[in-house]
Amino acid sequence: MAADKQNTRPYLGYGLGLRKEHYETVLAERPAVDWFEIISENYMVDGGKPIDYLTRIREHYPMVMHGVSMSIGSTAPLNFDYLKQLKALVKRVQPEWFSDHLCWTGVEGVNLHDLMPLPYTEEAIDHVANRVRQVQDYMGQQMLLENVSSYVSYTDSQMSEWEFLREVANRADCLLLLDVNNIYVSAYNHNFDPYTYLDAIPGERVYQIHLAGHMHENNLIIDTHDHPIADPVFALYAAAVEKFGRVSTMIERDDHIPPLNELLKELDQVRQIGEEQLRQTTSKVQVA
Repeated sequence: MAADKQNTRPYLGYGLGLRKEHYETVLAERPAVDWFEIISENYMVDGGKPIDYLTRIREHYPMVMHGVSMSIGSTAPLNFDYLKQLKALVKRVQPEWFSDHLCWTGVEGVNLHDLMPLPYTEEAIDHVANRVRQVQDYMGQQMLLENVSSYVSYTDSQMSEWEFLREVANRADCLLLLDVNNIYVSAYNHNFDPYTYLDAIPGERVYQIHLAGHMHENNLIIDTHDHPIADPVFALYAAAVEKFGRVSTMIERDDHIPPLNELLKELDQVRQIGEEQLRQTTSKVQVA
């Protein structure tokens, strides 16, 4: 499918993850950020300063919601108390969409506080797709699933990660949040071609892209979100834009958070790469 024909998805532009370190600066300076992503769990409370800041910033910027605790791959029953709080936050924020990770984070009430990968099996596909459909039915809208970075593999896996992700999305009829940094991290750790991963993704389901930094540790890359975006990730992002066309793209930064103006410079770099790739893709189509 040509990139321009895929571009029927909503498009927000170039955004940042909203972090408490930047609340005051955002309100005072109204920076040139097209939109913000919030971590859902940070605002699933009745009131207080986070909600006050959220409400004031939401008046000026589009937002999306990104969760870290749904544990959609767990064998534990879905947590409908959590989903009730999530649904209430959706009503408050009116986000463009909400997302969570294709992973499990705990079982039997124990939260591991990590995004654990799943075995890539037919059984896991059916299990996850069924749970995603339940969530979507309860929430009354499609959700986005994000690919996670991984550091282990399962001997029971029957397919590649990209085949697993694609099949879950198709069977659940959900959308995708494609984390380009996570693709690069997992490709390095598991010795596969990240561009093969990109080629297998159904572009019409990709509604958002994450970019972030990582850290090399011995023979492993760790998805730390505490460094600037690496050049190979920028290159992979350009390939994603060439394949998928315009996709709402943002930077995640969760540790060693710099002043907002530094992140804005990095976001300008993302914008330049994205827009230049779109121009090149359009030129190729016109010449053809």
